[in-house]
Amino acid sequence: MKVSVIITSSHEPQTIGRAVKAVLEQDIPEILEILVVSPDRQTLNAAKKTAKNFPKVKFIQDQGKGKPAALNLAFKKAKGEILVLTDGDVYIDKAALKSLLSPFKNPEIGGACGRPIPLNPRQTMFGFWAHFLTDSAHKIREQKSKNRQFIELSGYLLAIRKKIVKPIPIETLADDLYLSHLVAKAGFKTVYAPKAKVFVKYPTNISDWFTQKQRSAFEYWQKNYSSGKIMRSPLTEFTLGIKFGLKYPKNLKEFFWLVSLFGFRAILWLKIFLTSFNQQAKNKLWVPVESTKS
Repeated sequence: MKVSVIITSSHEPQTIGRAVKAVLEQDIPEILEILVVSPDRQTLNAAKKTAKNFPKVKFIQDQGKGKPAALNLAFKKAKGEILVLTDGDVYIDKAALKSLLSPFKNPEIGGACGRPIPLNPRQTMFGFWAHFLTDSAHKIREQKSKNRQFIELSGYLLAIRKKIVKPIPIETLADDLYLSHLVAKAGFKTVYAPKAKVFVKYPTNISDWFTQKQRSAFEYWQKNYSSGKIMRSPLTEFTLGIKFGLKYPKNLKEFFWLVSLFGFRAILWLKIFLTSFNQQAKNKLWVPVESTKS
């Protein structure tokens, strides 16, 4: 079972080296190649410095048309049977790939994802939000795993059989959601590998927070509209928030932060509703989230 690791990155010279190094440290002989894909030379040059003694690391300069286009380019060049996707502004745990790839011994498994771990301290409001949302997602994925239900894969660390992969539409805002449904449509199962940890820095200001969250939430909004099925909505979020949130805060300050998160999520959904009627606003959804790139 040969593996191609794809690291997509854009204007992240300060973090790409750490991302590449973390993959190189994996004790996985099945790794055939590591493809670093970026539109800018600064990021590619930084990656080359880290990987100068590792010929299995290859570099691809994309045309800067967004992550879906970068992934599509990498899909064409990748030679592995299993594709592992991750980003240049995150890094994986030393044993992450071993845990992530283990489920593929079962031929019924088509996709798997790891567990995002926030680098942000819980002692700040944005850090608390990140911990609450990722811990809630962790519990939901664990529960769905036990019930053998469909799991939406996290794009921070995702693996998929190459034979399932099809070109991602350029306008896609949540490539991980798109790939998750490709797996299901192909008749395979998605699974969660919680021991495959990936460390992520989440936004540290409200502007970046809205920018990042609007992308995935808007994609869910579109899926709801096109399929007629409610995959995620303000009501489902509020219900899950109450279910997981009541026991989560450790003190009064964290309780206040939790309540404020509910309020900002409500504003987020209102913004998404308004954006759905504004093509110009849709075109601006994919912009860099600067506070996550350090």
